[in-house]
Amino acid sequence: MASSFLSSGIIQPLPLRSPDKPQTLFDHLKTTSTFLGSTSKLRSVSLSKPNLPNPHRRSTVVAVSDVLKEKKTKSAASSSQLLITREEGLELYEDMVLGRAFEDMCAQMYYRGKMFGFVHLYNGQEAVSTGFIKLLKKEDCVVSTYRDHVHALSKGVPARAVMSELFGKATGCCRGQGGSMHMFSKEHNVLGGFAFIGEGIPVATGAAFTSKYKREVLKEDCDEVTLAFFGDGTCNNGQFFECLNMASLWKLPIVFVVENNLWAIGMSHLRATSDPEIWKKGPAFGMPGFHVDGMDVLKVREVAKEAIQRARRGEGPTLVECETYRFRGHSLADPDELRDPAEKAHYAARDPLTALKKYIFDNKLASEAELKAIEKKIDEVVEESVEFADASPPPPRSQLLENVFADPKGFGIGPDGSYRCEDPKFTEGTAHV
Repeated sequence: MASSFLSSGIIQPLPLRSPDKPQTLFDHLKTTSTFLGSTSKLRSVSLSKPNLPNPHRRSTVVAVSDVLKEKKTKSAASSSQLLITREEGLELYEDMVLGRAFEDMCAQMYYRGKMFGFVHLYNGQEAVSTGFIKLLKKEDCVVSTYRDHVHALSKGVPARAVMSELFGKATGCCRGQGGSMHMFSKEHNVLGGFAFIGEGIPVATGAAFTSKYKREVLKEDCDEVTLAFFGDGTCNNGQFFECLNMASLWKLPIVFVVENNLWAIGMSHLRATSDPEIWKKGPAFGMPGFHVDGMDVLKVREVAKEAIQRARRGEGPTLVECETYRFRGHSLADPDELRDPAEKAHYAARDPLTALKKYIFDNKLASEAELKAIEKKIDEVVEESVEFADASPPPPRSQLLENVFADPKGFGIGPDGSYRCEDPKFTEGTAHV
């Protein structure tokens, strides 16, 4: 598997070289990618003749899956060219349909006044969440962003618990105190969505350090891996660079997953970043960097499989840039008037759900009736989550100051459960302050 990384476009840390013998880091693998800004083939990078950077020229999207498929075609011993089994295909499809249907329902509920604050939807990016998270074990950790609903669903948090959290109800995964941008589940090792860009990356790095500490210091049987999800806008922030350095220095079992949807709110990625090829930042810190078509769940899955296995083997972190696209505005409060309609149409035609369905049909992995049954099942799950959330009670008033202080009952709430600040004696002598 390691060789597939090298042959598919990952840049490894630059080797020492003799000055009279230039080395080439890439094979010339061709692709039919129609990504905006893509070139027709991977560039050959010579160590002896550095190229001047061109901020508007992007590398081709080539995935490990292309390489594996080519190898399987050439191998006489291989009996199948399929990238997934029937069971895997149905699992991936169900998870992606769940993500899409859930987010569509969130939009309805938001406009009906059932949700408050900012709600950021994941429509169009499902291939990234499903491609990575469905390869994890329950013990593995996921750290998300403010666009976190689908990450939580993919990791196994029940739809009713996520919807209840969005409704601000006591039955939510954070008991109604987190809301849209702060999904958390100790049971499922979802370590939170984070409202500020970049603030989840240090948390993910700490979780990966915990895994390494358990394994190497406490001598526990621990091969847990952490996935850190974040967007293209985050990659110009200090936490990103600091954590890449730390993770590489300590060879932490973490995969940094950049969901590059090309827009940081209303700022184009190409206008905001001196070198828009984020994946190149991996080798600068001594880890592989990889750029993959984030609209194709099978390509994402193959890259994710190798990166996760690499981390699990103790070989350190990987940076994966998934070039994807969100089908809605930055949030439901965004009228989405800044993006070119032609650009939106280009990516809408590359819907990851449609692409997976086509692969399933082309390879006779399932019938249309079977996929319709999955869609019907998911519709029922989402409808039930809304009914459950709507009927659930709001958090009790006594919960307000919980998780604010280290010992909430020692300050904010008295032994009898009442608020200490409501006791006149508690504030006596402080009225002049």
